[in-house]
Amino acid sequence: MKLSEFDYHLPKELIAQSPVEPRDASKLMVVGQKIEHGFFSNIHDHFEKGDTLVLNDSRVIPAKLTGKKSTGGQVEALVVSRNDDGHVCLIRGKNIREGSILNFGELEGTVLHLLERPNSNRYLVKFNCNGNLPDILEKIGEAPLPPYIKSRLDNKNRYQTVYSREKGSIAAPTAGLHFTKELLERIKAKGVNIAYVTLHVSLGTFTPVKALDIETHVMEPEYISVRKENADLINATPGKVIAAGTTTAKVLESSCIEGNIVEKEGFSQLFIYPPYQFRSRIDAMITNFHLPKSTLLMLVSAFAGREQLMEAYNEAISHSYRFYSFGDAMLVFRKGGLR
Repeated sequence: MKLSEFDYHLPKELIAQSPVEPRDASKLMVVGQKIEHGFFSNIHDHFEKGDTLVLNDSRVIPAKLTGKKSTGGQVEALVVSRNDDGHVCLIRGKNIREGSILNFGELEGTVLHLLERPNSNRYLVKFNCNGNLPDILEKIGEAPLPPYIKSRLDNKNRYQTVYSREKGSIAAPTAGLHFTKELLERIKAKGVNIAYVTLHVSLGTFTPVKALDIETHVMEPEYISVRKENADLINATPGKVIAAGTTTAKVLESSCIEGNIVEKEGFSQLFIYPPYQFRSRIDAMITNFHLPKSTLLMLVSAFAGREQLMEAYNEAISHSYRFYSFGDAMLVFRKGGLR
């Protein structure tokens, strides 16, 4: 398919710069055989006893560092992964080269070399932290908000889901940001089971698709984990399986064998786009409104049908829904599915 098939025009004023309060006060569009409008606080009205809601319990690490080079120039680094030789970082600053010394308060890093092609701004860095970088990041780092969010987030926990626990993402699984603890209790009280999986959102979430033929795009590997008790709970679901977020859907698809979810830990580079046929039994997906030409929009298009999804996006724009990470939500039923 062509990249242009996943483009649309969004007025800038609909890009949410801050989250609504409380979390579940965001709007909710329900997309099935028809389009309905409501609020996220009432999402449990679309659930039934015996359903299973699957959540991604990944927690965002404060991986963004701001400091200076030893020569005095400003520098910003995003720690995205680790290998045997050091940490892979996206670095913004002038004249970054092999041997550059980066100072972030109590943390110092030495640039070992540029990774990949020139101008990629991805470098291998050796930090002087003796293996305890996660602890230092918790003290001095910031959550790396998407580049389209221009305002500063005062409450760091607002970019975490209320159920996050497994540290490792560099961006939030944003579909889960709408849930409050009270809403989750109401969902449980209705007889809905809750299962947890893990996907640590990687650098790929910031990587735009540039290939005109999307089939040639290569996804960044992302760590996933499914524990046996959660796989068993999902497989035994007598009602609907509802995936909260594209990340959750990707975990389920990456750990599905012959229709069943299996215990798994590893990395996934699965790229889901139309006309992908889902293997796992996901009946509905909760998701935000995604950027044009993004892999997330392509995944939801494969699930709901591209034409139906684009119709829903046009409807959302006409009703002034808020878009992207801090925006409103959709509950999308599978193309040809229950609704």
